[in-house]
Amino acid sequence: MLHRAAAILEAAGECAALHRQRSLPHRPPVIPLVARMADQNTSGTPAMTEREASRLDKFKQLLAGPNTDLEELRKLSWSGIPRQVRPITWKLLSGYLPANAERRESVLQRKRQEYFGFIQQYYDSRNDEHHQDTYRQIHIDIPRTNPLIPLFQQASVQEIFERILFIWAIRHPASGYVQGINDLVTPFFVVYVFEYIEEEVENFDVSSLQEEALRNIEADSFWCMSKLLDGIQDNYTFAQPGIQRKVKALEELVSRIDESVHRHMQQYEVEYLQFAFRWMNNLLMRELPLRCTIRLWDTYQAEPEGFSHFHLYVCAAFLVRWRKEILEERDFQGLMILLQNLPTMHWGNEEVSVLLAEAYRLKFAFADAPNHYKR
Repeated sequence: MLHRAAAILEAAGECAALHRQRSLPHRPPVIPLVARMADQNTSGTPAMTEREASRLDKFKQLLAGPNTDLEELRKLSWSGIPRQVRPITWKLLSGYLPANAERRESVLQRKRQEYFGFIQQYYDSRNDEHHQDTYRQIHIDIPRTNPLIPLFQQASVQEIFERILFIWAIRHPASGYVQGINDLVTPFFVVYVFEYIEEEVENFDVSSLQEEALRNIEADSFWCMSKLLDGIQDNYTFAQPGIQRKVKALEELVSRIDESVHRHMQQYEVEYLQFAFRWMNNLLMRELPLRCTIRLWDTYQAEPEGFSHFHLYVCAAFLVRWRKEILEERDFQGLMILLQNLPTMHWGNEEVSVLLAEAYRLKFAFADAPNHYKR
């Protein structure tokens, strides 16, 4: 717990930067996924501070041993993972790679072959009558995924996403494909592209990669997305009961931690489901720049039940972060425009660190017991 307490203290020092950021005036709807993805832990190679270099060394030492101590790796990763070691760290934390270093290469080869076996076995069936609706919906949704980032508009990238999502859908008939799942491939894809390139990723032409590298990125993204979805699949089964429960839990939690915000929503008849459904369905990916999602997921993969349980506290901290702006809105329409277009375009690691520290404080205060949400 000490590592998280340290992270909280460190983040508290960053609060000033967060509070300086003012809400933007009303503006047309924007999905802030693009902004600049360059940031010290996401892409590009700016000079590292002494502290960053020291953290990178700790990761490298931990990863260099014959058996990686996953608990230590989680502790180190909670406060963010350096870009250079993020691909292997994510694969270890997700359970895709074994802790034993000698076994890793054979596991990777076997899993990559298994994925492309699924492609051979199933992908031709996408035009069959009982699969064509699924494939058609995926085909429609892919170009809408991160529409402002050129990387994701490349035909070869869209084909990779179509294969990943179609194979996942037909191997998980209880839920099948649901809109929102398409977003969840992108962080894995971007992080695993970084195994092969040094430059900025937004405008990177994937056709310049060797075919084997692209195949590896595709298979690794599939398996890690699958691991994530295994933990939150009831978000996507019929009627999406997991999301309904989480939105209700968010409402109860906010009513405890900030009664003024909660009552303000009630006064203007804003239902939490109207804005927070997307927060749960897309894991806040539509509310944050992609670089922030990647940093957020460092912690989600380090935190027990990060995507399923800790995410609730992050959403509560995120909502209350905008308390001043929320309380200034005096009608339903104004509140909905604000809540669906929160001004996070310029957020980076500092803001995410503060958000995570506050979420951890809430989680600790409410002792992980669902009945504590309630009055």
